[in-house]
Amino acid sequence: MAEHVWSIPMRTRFRGITVREGMLLRGNVGWGEFSPFLEYDARVAAPWLAAALEAADEGWPAPLRDRVPVNVTVPAVGPEDAHRIVAGSGCATAKVKVAEPGQSTAEDEARLEAVRDALGPAGKVRVDANGAWTVGEAVTALRLLDRAAGGLEYAEQPCATVEELASVRRRVDVPIAADESIRRAEDPYRVRDLEAADVAVLKVQPLGGVRSCLRIAEDIGLPVVVSSALETSVGIAAGVALAAALPSLDHACGLATVRLLTADVVAEPLLPVDGHLPVVRPDVDAGRLRAVAAAPERQAHWAARLAAIRQDRGL
Repeated sequence: MAEHVWSIPMRTRFRGITVREGMLLRGNVGWGEFSPFLEYDARVAAPWLAAALEAADEGWPAPLRDRVPVNVTVPAVGPEDAHRIVAGSGCATAKVKVAEPGQSTAEDEARLEAVRDALGPAGKVRVDANGAWTVGEAVTALRLLDRAAGGLEYAEQPCATVEELASVRRRVDVPIAADESIRRAEDPYRVRDLEAADVAVLKVQPLGGVRSCLRIAEDIGLPVVVSSALETSVGIAAGVALAAALPSLDHACGLATVRLLTADVVAEPLLPVDGHLPVVRPDVDAGRLRAVAAAPERQAHWAARLAAIRQDRGL
C-alpha cells in the first residue's frame, strides 16, 4: 500500500490549528485519508485508520443522490471577514464558530449579525461551540445568539457532556446537535437514550468509515448532518459518500471545508457549486502531492504513528 504524508497550512486558525497534517493511503480501489489530530492517541486514532482503509480497499455504498447540500463554515473571525466568507460561498446555510477562547459573546453576536446579513432572511444559521460552555453559559449565550442570528437552525455541541446537552436542550428553544458526544463517546447512543439532541453530527473518519456511520445513523434515530474533520478533498469525498448514501438528508452538511486549507492534494478540489458538492472520488494529483509533502521528520512521525496503530489493532 502506497503512503504519502502531507502538511498544509490553514488560511485561518481553526480549532486552534494553523497547520493540518495527514497521510494518504493507496489501496485496491483508490486513495483513503488518515488524518487524526496530532493529540489523539492510538486508541482514538484507530477508527480514522479504519475509515482510510475502507476508502482505499473497499470503496463506498451506492449513492442515493448525485450531490449533497453543504454549509459554509465561518471561523471565529471578525464581522467583515465573516460577511465576506458567506457572501462569496454560494451556500444558503452557514455554520459559525463561537465560544472561541479569548473572545466574548459580544464578538460572537457581531459575527452572527454579519452572517445573517450576508445570507439574507431565507438563509439558515447554525453555531458550533465545541463543548466550550457550562450549562448556564450555554443557556445565556444561546438566547443572545439566537436573536443576533435572527433565529438559529441549531447549536452544535454547546457543552462537553451528554448530560449537559440534555439539560441545555430542556432550557432553550434552540435545537441541539451532538458532535463530540457521539464521535468521542464510549457509547454514542447515550445522546439518544438521554434525549440530549435533536440532530446527530456524524464524521466519517472519527467513527470508523462510511458503513459504520450508516449503522449509527440507523440506530440513533435522529436527523443526521455529515461533517468534516478538516480533511483534504480525499477525506471530504468519504463524507460526501456518506451523505449520498443516507436514506434521508434533511440538513445541509458541514463538508465545504477544503477552502480552509491553503492547498489540496487533488487537481480539482471538492468545492461547492450553488451550495452543493458532487458525489465523486477526486483524483490525487502527483504534482500537488509533492508540493504539500511533509518534512522528513514529520513523515517519520506519521510512519511511526501508523505502525503503532496497526500493531495495537493487529492490522
